[in-house]
Amino acid sequence: MQLKSKSIFLKLADVGDAEFILNLRKSEKYNKYLSKTEGCLTEQINWLKNYKIRESLNEEYYFIIFRGADNEKIGTVRLYDFKESPLSFCWGSWILNEKKTISSAIESALLIYQFAFDCKGFEQSHFDVRNDNHKVIDFHKKLGAQEVSKNELNTYFTFSKNTYQRIYASYSKFLEVK
Repeated sequence: MQLKSKSIFLKLADVGDAEFILNLRKSEKYNKYLSKTEGCLTEQINWLKNYKIRESLNEEYYFIIFRGADNEKIGTVRLYDFKESPLSFCWGSWILNEKKTISSAIESALLIYQFAFDCKGFEQSHFDVRNDNHKVIDFHKKLGAQEVSKNELNTYFTFSKNTYQRIYASYSKFLEVK
């Protein structure tokens, strides 16, 4: 499966992506707002093998983000924690490296919402952002995410399919494939 936008595309992760994922997650440059990863490459490979089982059961989707111009891997994003009522998903593990395109953040977010709402039939997204991650909090609020609660570590949001449909026209230029 491959999802495309103006300057990036997403492909489902596989075991061959283990080293790339581990390097991103262990990099102090990118992991400041993520749960810590202490594992080694063998543990990451085993985690991905188990993930592929969850993927086959439609319980989780982990994508590698590529730069469209040259197929360079530039990040990751994951859908997980699916809930029944309302039909909701969490997304996270969202990392973009220094090779990202100027619009890869908005493009990858829109692709995730497009996949979840239009392809998988979800009604909303629920997710959390570390309170110190002001840039990402502002990003989600600008898109229309609703803050639902906050604690000492995280701010919790929801983002509805209706909100996605309402903002789609304003941001559709990012989804146009060249």
